[in-house]
Amino acid sequence: MMKRVEEMSGRGRLECGGAVYPGVRYDVARYQGYSPAGLPVPGRFRLDGSIDAAVLGDAAERVGSSVTLGLDDGRSLRLTLVDSDGGVLAEGHGPSRCGCC
Repeated sequence: MMKRVEEMSGRGRLECGGAVYPGVRYDVARYQGYSPAGLPVPGRFRLDGSIDAAVLGDAAERVGSSVTLGLDDGRSLRLTLVDSDGGVLAEGHGPSRCGCC
């Protein structure tokens, strides 16, 4: 079972294809996986949301690309651009998503 545990929205810094775009609007939710016993399962999560893809200009050509979103609170999220409207997604863990492995 996945539960929404956090909502993140504001304006941040987007890094994509070697370029940096400051002041990009974002709205991302974090979902955490839980066991049937109600305990969180480490590494089982999903980040799902959107960014203002208009800053990219060629967003349709960048679908499938990895982007790094710097949040206004100082955290950074590694996400994948999933559509030309600015949909972003990340799931699970691994070298491109977390620092644990």
